[in-house]
Amino acid sequence: MLRTLFLLRALLLVCCGSFFVGTSAAAVRLPPGLASIAIGAEVSVLEDAGGHLSLEDVKRREAEFKSLPAQGDAAINFGYSSSVWWLRFTLEAPPPPRDMLLEVAFPTLDRVDFFGPGGEQLSAGDRLPFSMRQVAHRNLVFPVHLADAGPATVWLRVQSEGTVTVPLRLWQAEAFWQDSHTRYAVHALFFGMLLALALYNLLQWAVLRDRAYLTYVLFVAGMVVGQLSLSGMGGEFLWPDWPAWGHLAFPVGFAAAGLSGALFTRDFLETRRTMPRLDGAVVGLAVLFALCMLIPLLASYRLAAILNTLAGASFSLLALLAGIRRWRHGAPGARSFTLAWAMLLLGALVFGLRNINFLPSTFVSFQAMQMGSTLVMLFLSFALADRVNGLQREHDAIQNEVLNSKQQLVGDLHRSVASLEQRVAERTGELDMANAQLREHRRELQDLAHTDALTGLANRLLFDARLQQSMQQVRRGHGQIALLRVELDGFQAINDRYGKAIGAELLRNMSDRLRTAVREVDTVARLDSEQFAIVLTAVASNADAERVAEKLVGNLGAPIRVLGMLLDVNASIGIAQFSGGDISLAELLRRADWAKSAAKQAGSGCYRVFAA
Repeated sequence: MLRTLFLLRALLLVCCGSFFVGTSAAAVRLPPGLASIAIGAEVSVLEDAGGHLSLEDVKRREAEFKSLPAQGDAAINFGYSSSVWWLRFTLEAPPPPRDMLLEVAFPTLDRVDFFGPGGEQLSAGDRLPFSMRQVAHRNLVFPVHLADAGPATVWLRVQSEGTVTVPLRLWQAEAFWQDSHTRYAVHALFFGMLLALALYNLLQWAVLRDRAYLTYVLFVAGMVVGQLSLSGMGGEFLWPDWPAWGHLAFPVGFAAAGLSGALFTRDFLETRRTMPRLDGAVVGLAVLFALCMLIPLLASYRLAAILNTLAGASFSLLALLAGIRRWRHGAPGARSFTLAWAMLLLGALVFGLRNINFLPSTFVSFQAMQMGSTLVMLFLSFALADRVNGLQREHDAIQNEVLNSKQQLVGDLHRSVASLEQRVAERTGELDMANAQLREHRRELQDLAHTDALTGLANRLLFDARLQQSMQQVRRGHGQIALLRVELDGFQAINDRYGKAIGAELLRNMSDRLRTAVREVDTVARLDSEQFAIVLTAVASNADAERVAEKLVGNLGAPIRVLGMLLDVNASIGIAQFSGGDISLAELLRRADWAKSAAKQAGSGCYRVFAA
């Protein structure tokens, strides 16, 4: 019986958009010194199914307003509703008069009309130009002037073809802008990370010509467009005077991400060859995503949004099942692929249930899609790297088989000419020469695989292996190690000014200085153009690593003559210590990189130590 009542309530929420109780809401009391307050629980609502009521009509029907059930700080959510919704709340503040800001933190609403206590009327939304907003902010923000006498009533008219979610918070102006600075920084970091992922994998596609990299980049691009619309950053900075696109960017962006994600899944897991039946379902969902891109342009935005939500959840589940099957068969990168879609499935599920008002609009449910999309793009990038590594291992195995076959052939030749001493001697000499050439070739291949061709230092592959080995030794109780990230400041300017020949010679000289400044047991590697890394093993104390860094700063900062020109190059060094624990190799590298960034900010030619 309880389960039946629960399902009936869920059905009512989906169909009606909300569940009303009571007839009135308490006034919002604003004590002195209040920074902000969520006011959803004190709001009364009136549904205007036809969308024809004016403010005066609504005021005459004030007795018909209903209050919402208590939801704490959760946002008001009417789901996918075609009605116009009127919201009313009353503010009570002690004198003197004050100015507040009302934030509606859902940028994809089509239009919100604000009627202030002083008779002012303002409008904002993604179907209106950004220049119409009186407060320039990614969310919909309205100034509220409170007089010093009596209560003040605020009216809102909300209309949207998408999900009608209205998170309301009243702010003191200074607190609002301080909070906004932090949130803008978080969004900038998020989109910067997505841009870095897209550019890195676009370069990978340009080099490897593997179509999976290209579809991954398109997937990230679609996700970026959708997230820019959802966060309001796109409407403020990229298309402020193009409301027609601002209205469509949300469903079109996520539909494009779904289409690219389906194509990426086919390329990455090779479903057409390995899972033909499941591949048909993937193609069907790809077609549905393509239709979701066209439906808001030609027909109904609401239909496209609902289909997009359902298709996104369905495809995430389908990709998860496909990834699990390929993981069980040992496909390279399938484990990271499976984890990626598990994260997105969870985020899409929570976000979809919030869209249909089955879950309350809390911070977690509202940001679930953004968090899930962030994790899926990270894990898919890891999956691509795992796939390349797996293919390399397969190539190495084939090469070993070829070498074994050659060695077996040599043995057969020895046995076949055993009866003729002269021919045996001749063939033995020939085979010895061939074997020597093979060993030399193998040594050259190993050197090429583990060393940097320009400087002769260890490359990234050998560096990762030695760092991982050193970390394992520390975990077994053998002292501690230090990781130094070294960047040559000013190298790029020299390379651009004097040419690549000078730059290459400069890198070789700097590599020699790095090599001679540390012990033979330590590992010096070149990771990128002017980026180097050093693993100091058996470090007695933290001061040892700092002494080495100080020595390196001095050595690398000394003037150097390259092909007759005297050049000055400094270095910024970041130090990260490791004395055991569950810190991963990637985390240790990130710590050293953070410390190096701090050193660069402090000025050229210095070092910094990572501190948690």
